[in-house]
Amino acid sequence: MDLEKPSPQPQPQPPEGCLAVAIRIPVRIVVLVLVVPVRVLWDALVVVGRFLNDVVLRPLGRALLWIGRAVFVWPFVGLWRYLLVPLAKGLGWLGHVLVVVPLVWLYRYLLTPLGHALAWGTRGIGAALAWVYARVLTPIGHGVMWVLRGVGAGFAALGAGTYAVVAWLVRYLLGVPAVRVYEWVLAPVGRAIAWCAKGLVWCLSMLVTGVGVALYWITRVLLVLPALAVWRWILTPVGRAIAWCGKGLVWCLSMLVTGVGVALYWITRVLLVLPALAVWRWILAPVGRAIAVVAREIGEALGHAWRIAGHISLAVGRFLGTLFRWIFVEPVRWVYRTVLTPVGHVVRDTVLRPAAEAARSVGRATRQALAAARESVRQARADFRRMVFGEPRQPQVVERREPEARETRTLGSSTTALTKD
Repeated sequence: MDLEKPSPQPQPQPPEGCLAVAIRIPVRIVVLVLVVPVRVLWDALVVVGRFLNDVVLRPLGRALLWIGRAVFVWPFVGLWRYLLVPLAKGLGWLGHVLVVVPLVWLYRYLLTPLGHALAWGTRGIGAALAWVYARVLTPIGHGVMWVLRGVGAGFAALGAGTYAVVAWLVRYLLGVPAVRVYEWVLAPVGRAIAWCAKGLVWCLSMLVTGVGVALYWITRVLLVLPALAVWRWILTPVGRAIAWCGKGLVWCLSMLVTGVGVALYWITRVLLVLPALAVWRWILAPVGRAIAVVAREIGEALGHAWRIAGHISLAVGRFLGTLFRWIFVEPVRWVYRTVLTPVGHVVRDTVLRPAAEAARSVGRATRQALAAARESVRQARADFRRMVFGEPRQPQVVERREPEARETRTLGSSTTALTKD
């Protein structure tokens, strides 16, 4: 078994035409001559842009950022930190002293006792009302309900007797005579009227049936049969003849349109399609292929020339960089290392370090003075608070009945009787 991956086989290149081989070298030479100055100018612009970015634009941006912070950010930070925050703290302290403390005192020593008193009075009044309801109003209500039940039972008995008497009178004074009148008078009269109405309806139905039959035969003989004959022997043959003529006319028109279409098709094919196809096949397609080959070779020549010009520009840049280093950088480095560095050390030891020590001592004295001033202000504020509000209350120590917990064991303690302190 082969553990190594087989190397990919190179793809066979398609055969190139004589036109590509003939124009490749001249085109690459011309393109190289034209591209080398452009690539050198491009690389020079890139170097100049990087130099300007590192030397001019980046320091300028940092300077502008520092100026923006100094002009816009730091004043607002100082205003917030040293003016607005102390002012807000002072206003908060005044609000606490002038609003919160009086409100707390009012709630604790006035509203709370008053609320307790009102609650106690409300509970007493509620208890009294409950006793009156349970001991006075409830027995009175029970007695009233008993009296009302008795009165209601009496009225119910009186109403039941009255209803029975009235119902008996209505039954025997009105119901029985009305039933007799309906059975012996109204029912026979109604049956006689219904029999007469049935006879009249039968007569009218026979009359209407005779008139309808007569109208049916008159309409059939005078209208339907003549119309059927006209439709069958006149209109149907005439319609079939018209339809046959229409079919023949449509066939003639279709044949005419088909002939005209075939003629236009062949005329268009011979005069337009075949010439256009010949122009495309024998003129435009070869010219397009030649233009494509030329464009591809020009593109490949541009890429090849751009890469070669890059190598040439790199060599020229290295040569110019080496020349600049030997002409300018090395002398400047020698001057800096041999002349400026010893002078800088002398200036640092004789001027800068004493100045820094003096500045540190001044800063230290200033910080000590500011700390002493802050301590004095803090002490004065505490004395003023003590003078206005008195001494703060000290928390009272409550004696605990439980035994205290054992101390935590440390490295210096022991739990045995022999080594115990």
